[in-house]
Amino acid sequence: MRKNKSIDMLLRELPLTELDAARLIVECVEEMPELRVIAFQGREGLVREVRRVIREGIVAVRNQERTVSFAEAAWKSYERRSERRPTTRRDLRSYIGRLLRFSELADRPLRGISTMECRGALEEVFGNSAHSFRKGRAVLHSIFAFGIQQGWCNQNPVSTIEMPRVCEKEILPLTLRECRRLVQTAKRPAFRDCLPALGLMLFAGVRPGEVARLRWEDISWEEDVLLLAPCHSKTGGGRQVALCPSLQRMLRRQWRLISSRSGKRTLLCPPQWEKRWSALRREAGFRRWVPDVLRHTFASYHAKTYHDLPSLQLQLGHRDSSLLRTRYINLRGVRGKDTLPFWTLLG
Repeated sequence: MRKNKSIDMLLRELPLTELDAARLIVECVEEMPELRVIAFQGREGLVREVRRVIREGIVAVRNQERTVSFAEAAWKSYERRSERRPTTRRDLRSYIGRLLRFSELADRPLRGISTMECRGALEEVFGNSAHSFRKGRAVLHSIFAFGIQQGWCNQNPVSTIEMPRVCEKEILPLTLRECRRLVQTAKRPAFRDCLPALGLMLFAGVRPGEVARLRWEDISWEEDVLLLAPCHSKTGGGRQVALCPSLQRMLRRQWRLISSRSGKRTLLCPPQWEKRWSALRREAGFRRWVPDVLRHTFASYHAKTYHDLPSLQLQLGHRDSSLLRTRYINLRGVRGKDTLPFWTLLG
């Protein structure tokens, strides 16, 4: 009763007239020509249909305005990525946590957040690093994309935020002498189990994170190629990696040695791989190490030897050759006379 009384009081306070109600009905008929037929059949039928239209319109508006807080959307988006690798989920959780702790987005309704607020949050949390800003933008964009799928918002306010330009540091390929030191160290008895992984990184361009997930059965001995499955690839796309002759021979020798042992190892990398790989580099005389330097070295020597960017692009799993041209290939210090010795370092 109190609710009805309050509504009655509100209606009495509003200066509404029968003319206003008539205009509302006329507008409904103008927007929905199918109501004209009902209007000719009588007043009661028309009023009943207009009421139905208003009720369904209210439901539609409520559904349109349905939303959740940014924090809830962020964590729901994170939960949906349960199939991602642990390192990816760890990074995603870290970036979401930083956005929630150091910006004012957490309690804001997802539907009401503007592009200006998103840009402000990114600058506040990740403004000191262009790399972090780009990654934070990608995470923020994915949260709103998930929100659109769930019906919590209608548009992605991050889409129009420009990416900052990242000035990547130049990565110099290893010299032939440095490559030889690495291979010779890996051939010693203490590090021989590391030789297959080193060979795939240096002579096939496999990423460090990818090689750690590889199994011996990923190598096709019939075709002498590495079949990198999507679950092992950094980008989530599978690819076929060609193996140069010296790499083929070394992998076959290592596989025969492992097969002759009593306990066969499925993983290509030895136990405690990260620790042993670090020890190998130190033993070879490397005090500072760039994580992707072997991949860049392979790309540079491949380009110097074969002059075939499309083939190299497929080998590395890039979508196009732009990244090769701008970042991966660095021929400074790579001499033509060093290419043949490079490809035969494994023997």
